[in-house]
Amino acid sequence: MKIYLFGFVLLFCLNIISAQQIQGIIIDAATSEPIENVKIFDVSTEVAVISDATGSFEITIDKFPATLQFSAVNYSLQNVTLENYKSSIKIYLQNSSELLSEVVINGTIIPNTLQRSPAAINVLTSKDLIKSDNSNFAQIFNSVPGIYVNQGALNTTKLNIRGIGARSQFSTNRIQAYFNGIPLTTGEGDLTLDDLDAESISKIEIIKGPASSIYGAGLGGVINIFGKDAIVNKSDLEVSSQYGSFETIKKTISASHGTKKASIFATFNDLESDGYRENGGYKRSSAFVNANVFTHKNNKLSFIGNYTKLKAFIPSSINEDAFLNDPTSAAFTWKRSKGYESYKKALFGLSYQYNFSEKLSNLSSVYLNFREGYEPRPFNILKEKRLASGARTRFNLDLDLFKKSSQLSFGGEYYSEQYYMQTFENLYEDFEDQGSVQGLRLSDNDQNRNYANLFSQLNIQLSEKLNLETGFNFNSTKYSLKDQFQQDEIDQTGDYRFETIFSPRLGISYELSTGKNTYASISHGFSIPTVEETLTPEGLINTNLKTEQGVNYEIGFKGNWLNNTLYTEVALYSIQIKNLLVAQRISEDQYVGINAGSSNHNGFEISLKYNFDLSSKIRIQPYFNSSFNYFKFEEFTNRDVNYSGNKLPGVPQSTINSGFEIQYNKNLSLYANMLAVGEIFLNDANTLNTENYQVLDIKARYDFRLFNNFEANISGGLNNLLDQKYASSVLPNAVGFGGAAPRYYYPGNPRNYFVCAGLKYVF
Repeated sequence: MKIYLFGFVLLFCLNIISAQQIQGIIIDAATSEPIENVKIFDVSTEVAVISDATGSFEITIDKFPATLQFSAVNYSLQNVTLENYKSSIKIYLQNSSELLSEVVINGTIIPNTLQRSPAAINVLTSKDLIKSDNSNFAQIFNSVPGIYVNQGALNTTKLNIRGIGARSQFSTNRIQAYFNGIPLTTGEGDLTLDDLDAESISKIEIIKGPASSIYGAGLGGVINIFGKDAIVNKSDLEVSSQYGSFETIKKTISASHGTKKASIFATFNDLESDGYRENGGYKRSSAFVNANVFTHKNNKLSFIGNYTKLKAFIPSSINEDAFLNDPTSAAFTWKRSKGYESYKKALFGLSYQYNFSEKLSNLSSVYLNFREGYEPRPFNILKEKRLASGARTRFNLDLDLFKKSSQLSFGGEYYSEQYYMQTFENLYEDFEDQGSVQGLRLSDNDQNRNYANLFSQLNIQLSEKLNLETGFNFNSTKYSLKDQFQQDEIDQTGDYRFETIFSPRLGISYELSTGKNTYASISHGFSIPTVEETLTPEGLINTNLKTEQGVNYEIGFKGNWLNNTLYTEVALYSIQIKNLLVAQRISEDQYVGINAGSSNHNGFEISLKYNFDLSSKIRIQPYFNSSFNYFKFEEFTNRDVNYSGNKLPGVPQSTINSGFEIQYNKNLSLYANMLAVGEIFLNDANTLNTENYQVLDIKARYDFRLFNNFEANISGGLNNLLDQKYASSVLPNAVGFGGAAPRYYYPGNPRNYFVCAGLKYVF
């Protein structure tokens, strides 16, 4: 009996010794994000576990070698054989079809999949960002149908969405943008995206058309940018360097550390370029930090910080003769004054996600951003400071309506901005070859800009296939201006409060069949005039100026075909805008806003993406994105000239973006992209226009492992392979001063190249 008992105890102990607990994390190979709900199956024992929200899992292995099978929806099945015990493992799964339809949209206040969202939403992942030259972040937006990027230089970028913002002179406006929930758009509606760096970004979501029920002002749409984060149970250090034409050099270093309790990602980069044109030197340094601390019940405290220091010379626009015969030249006065812009800017945000229960949660954020700039221009020198702060809170509540799952979200946002501006004489003409020299003060203004939003959105599942989304927003905006310059006879001091604006939205989505949805939506949007636009030619506030408002009507279809290898998306829309704001140029540095009528923005957008495996090692992903626009003035009279019926200047009549990605053995990739742009009218009279043009870019990238802990990559490419001569940006309704010809054109870069190498050490 004792012998049997001893044998039983011995077998039990041997079983305990042989059984080993293994921890692991499962990661998306393309996005480096953790994957939830992955099934981990031990083939020999038939034991299975499921990964949690952080991609983590634990499984007990009885004996080695052991084969684990990893399976998840939309991911390729993967078998991993463990020859011996390891305390922790990392598994990278490859998306089997990269279904855009199943991407979760985080920018909406109630997260939803792309296919079920009754709106035109495009998503750019970190994988999309590496397909092009990473020294030019803004150009990636040209791959989105309905968006056109005017880029005169690395620091002169204008985006318009569905023609909204096309008449802007020098910057992006009428578009709201957020970086991890922190506003990038100023209190006046101006947006600068070109000083962000692609290597600090994990994902971009673009909501096209008014989204006021969520974000307030933003007639053209909303851009939500999400910063990179560390991966759970992974730490690494990476350095990379890029060199290209025009003496363009970029150097980057980044580090990350992630655990189940906390994570941090930090990066620093430096970018320099001589530029293609005269007076085109550029230097930018930036740093980014994203940190998270996870507390009990999956609550999360997050911090984000971004700092940018820039000095960029400005070649400015040139006239038609210079564009055709001397495209490298700078505008005469800008070259002579050595005009440039320089600034230091930063944003900081702190947010806390608190889960009251499984059905009720709150996300609250506070943020601060500042900008200090100095810009010598031929006509004056601008010195400015901007300090903005704000807070945003949002509650999400799960409900049971009509015996179906529904979600309610509601909250508020407050934004306050202090803006200080001074201008000085530029005495460059008195100091030959010295560039800009500051003279006497010309103006001194303080501005206070404030807005508040109250918002709510309700998603109701009316049936298994029918979903309703409705929401509204109340906005209150006011400006105050204090003129501290006493040397002239004009006092611009005053207050301006706009009427409270109610913006509703209604959308409906219906599942025609598995993987195929149609939708329709109606949404209201608005755009607030800038302080400068509210000033009359005499410098007094124009209290009669009205807010520009529009209604977007849209129908669309999103669907998967051919066993989920083909994704298609079609949108047909019409945006009706009234109280159209027009900036009249009355001097070289003064614009006056007027409500000049109304416009119609009608368009058609289509997206196709196809994934197929040519063999076990070769995958091909062709795509096609296009937009066809019919934007015109419905009623438009400016300075007693009637432009009604004319097409809007500054935006192409059509754009086509097509190309492909070829991937070999999951580590060698070839990217090719062709952008075809239709004619662009240069003035409201439609008497001048640009020619059609096509730009072909190619890039190759090779990822490989040097040693056990070292990962490396090399890449290179050619931009404008066909050496097309084209205008990369235009200045609508340009005016010539002093008898000079109007300067409409910013020449695009000729054929140019870049090469890059990176090395990562994984701890």
